Amino acid sequence: MTVRKELLNNIRIVDPYVPGEQPRQKVVKLNTNENPYPPAPEVKAVFDELKEDEFRLYPDPTSGKLIKALADQLKVGEDQIFVGVGSDDVLSLCFLTFFNSEKPILFPDITYSFYQVWANLYRIPYVCPKLDGKFRIVKEDYYKVNGGIIFPNPNAPTAIYEEVDFIEDILRHNRDNIVIIDEAYVDFAGKSAISLIDRYDNLIVTQTFSKSRSMAGMRIGYAVSNPELIRCLNDVKYSFNSYTMSCAAISCGAAALENTEYFKTNISKIVQTRENVKEQLRDLGFECTDSKANFLFVTHPRYDALKLFEELKEAGIYVRHWNDPKIKDYLRITIGTDEEMKIFLDFLKKKIGA
Repeated sequence: MTVRKELLNNIRIVDPYVPGEQPRQKVVKLNTNENPYPPAPEVKAVFDELKEDEFRLYPDPTSGKLIKALADQLKVGEDQIFVGVGSDDVLSLCFLTFFNSEKPILFPDITYSFYQVWANLYRIPYVCPKLDGKFRIVKEDYYKVNGGIIFPNPNAPTAIYEEVDFIEDILRHNRDNIVIIDEAYVDFAGKSAISLIDRYDNLIVTQTFSKSRSMAGMRIGYAVSNPELIRCLNDVKYSFNSYTMSCAAISCGAAALENTEYFKTNISKIVQTRENVKEQLRDLGFECTDSKANFLFVTHPRYDALKLFEELKEAGIYVRHWNDPKIKDYLRITIGTDEEMKIFLDFLKKKIGA
């Protein structure tokens, strides 16, 4: 049955975010920036200890256990943390809560594509300043009048990290605007902008358990800011779903924070593999950005990226490609285990030549 035009006139239509493929067959999966290693052993132990009531009853709407664990680790107050179902949930609520000016918000023209989706969904005007020729954010472009600013650090899909003093400069030039720094990949990069929270009341930093904590399937994200902005976020959350996080996610998230040594070891392994693969790709003629994330952003002057993407997929190796004219010549490659990256590199050596 075809829906009548009169009905469509009052339906909100948006172009949705397109996630990376999730193939169910066994492949070398380097397309969605998941961590190739399992979460800390303490996480698995949680499931053996879950009680019947944790399935039968609603979860704690405040997620207090997880918030306390995060506050202890980050050395901030519990009233400075907001948690949600993955950082996408947290960021979406940030858009809804803080970007309500008639002035356009600012985010880069090449960045996490969900920002544009949320802006369109919530009818938020936006402008996208261009990255420079080396895919770097031009901070002066964010000095103009705006209704708020958001960008990832490291940026996605370019993988480029900016130092904290770069972030602080943008904050200084936007004292009356909310600035959100999306740090989904910061654990693979450098210092977090959380260090600026107590000096800038307009700063919100978001992070996730999906990448460095190996818990993409649990959907845990959080924001860190001052108590007043966190209270505003909670007011919006409680206006549409009080029970966002499951009991299992709350307990698993808290457990994941217990084993700092395991966390650091996994990060170190991924960074070491990233640097090794980056060097081998350059030996094959690829050009790579200076990645500080758990993925690489690469191009080859002699090979069409889309064709290479398709040939890799046919060989059971999944990477990411976008048809966006600005980055159509690039592939994004998640850092997997050394064994997975060897399969990927062996394919390229055979295709391109050692």
